[in-house]
Amino acid sequence: MAGEEVSSESITLESTPTWAVATVCFVLIFISILIEHLLHLLAKYFNKIRRMSLILALDKIKSELMLLGFISLLLTVGQKPIANICIPKSAGESFLPCKSYSLSEDIVEETKCAEQGKVSLMSRSGANELQYFIFVLAMFHVLSCILTSTLGMAKMKSWQSWEAETRTMEYQFSYDPRRFQLTHQTSFGKRHLKCWSEHRILRWPACFARQFFNSVSKVDYFTLRHGFITAHFAEGSNFDFHKYIRRALEKDYGVVMSTSWWIWMYSVFIIFLNAHGFYNYLWVPFIPLVMLLLVGTKLQGIITKMCLDSHDKSHVVRGTLLVQPSDHFFWLGWPKFLLHILHFILYQNSFQLAFFTWTWYKFGLKSCFHRETEDIVIRLAMGVMVQILCGYVTLPLYALVTQMGTSMRKAVFTQTVVTGLKKWRGRARKNLALRSSAQMSLDISLQTSLSLGTTLSFSHHIDASPSFSTVDFDRPSDDAEHVALEIRDDAQNVVQGKQVSGSEDRNQQPGI
Repeated sequence: MAGEEVSSESITLESTPTWAVATVCFVLIFISILIEHLLHLLAKYFNKIRRMSLILALDKIKSELMLLGFISLLLTVGQKPIANICIPKSAGESFLPCKSYSLSEDIVEETKCAEQGKVSLMSRSGANELQYFIFVLAMFHVLSCILTSTLGMAKMKSWQSWEAETRTMEYQFSYDPRRFQLTHQTSFGKRHLKCWSEHRILRWPACFARQFFNSVSKVDYFTLRHGFITAHFAEGSNFDFHKYIRRALEKDYGVVMSTSWWIWMYSVFIIFLNAHGFYNYLWVPFIPLVMLLLVGTKLQGIITKMCLDSHDKSHVVRGTLLVQPSDHFFWLGWPKFLLHILHFILYQNSFQLAFFTWTWYKFGLKSCFHRETEDIVIRLAMGVMVQILCGYVTLPLYALVTQMGTSMRKAVFTQTVVTGLKKWRGRARKNLALRSSAQMSLDISLQTSLSLGTTLSFSHHIDASPSFSTVDFDRPSDDAEHVALEIRDDAQNVVQGKQVSGSEDRNQQPGI
């Protein structure tokens, strides 16, 4: 209409050129296909290097992105129904993130709610802004997982030289079981048998400080490796402990990259606490840091406790001090419980960084979400500190210490061995099925013959001698091997009291 300005927000597809709609759709489809193709190439690369655990972790990321996509889709479809849910103005003015903010400033309510003198549960613009937050959260969750795994693998790469050192003559001499020495004279004992080790009140602060300075030393790696191999393998085994730790950690990434329902509930609770009166910027960003430091302290304490237990059992050792793996060193007797705590820490940290980035992008740096400079500094500092500390310090320490549980994990087998075991299991199950089928057919045949009172006669294929019967099955399997099954049956009890004709035939019928 002439003389009237039309807001860009009020223009619908009916008034939009088709070339503009087609251009936007083409760009969105192109970007989506490009991302999907990159993920496909990444999966092919993991498959090429035989990292099935990383492929599973990548599938977890895809599942999380799909879940967030569904949430965004539901928000898009439900914008109008949600806006039509009316609540009293007193409820709409409570628990606001901003202290001095009025609903009547710049929000246009739905006609239905305005007529009733109420306000919408969430305006359409609010639902649209929430979709932006979901997108930013998905992006930060993926980036956080990638950065954590990269830092962890970079730290563990230095352990590869330690593993190579275990094949040298110097290492073999140091761990020679013919050498006797006192526990406090060993390198591991010198590191952990201190004056504060016997007292829990003193041990926890020392373990807390140790995670910041040389959290995993060479002697810790050698001693824990020696204890693991002695407990699960033959003495003198050349087991590659470093590769085993890496495979186990890769499997754990599948847990870290997923999102459990209770983590979603906690995230909703944190959003609720974002109201002005709770001052959550003063304490919420510290939750991941405190939990991370507590986990690191516990892991260091487990190493010291294993040293103390070995020292209490014997003050003289052969070769070097031997630690005994056990689940009772861990919280709840469950080593994997620490993994779920790390999972919660990483997600909560990525949630905090995503929330800060979203509010900065949508409302500006000095918005009501973080008016105070202290809020900005605390959120950024805590987020970066937790990310680096978890990826480079706590996660590698977790990967090493949690192998000292009572039982070893499935990652002890390489991917080639796992594939071979699965093939062997498939062939064995097929063989058992054929054996069971042949036995059932033979039993049915014998029962039918006895019920009819006929004379048993097996020719050419079954030797009906009283000792046993053999049946040959030549059937190619998947790998072109032949399966030969022998079924033995005590036919003497079955044919007892019956006259078997053709004894000459019986002697002439060869077994297969």
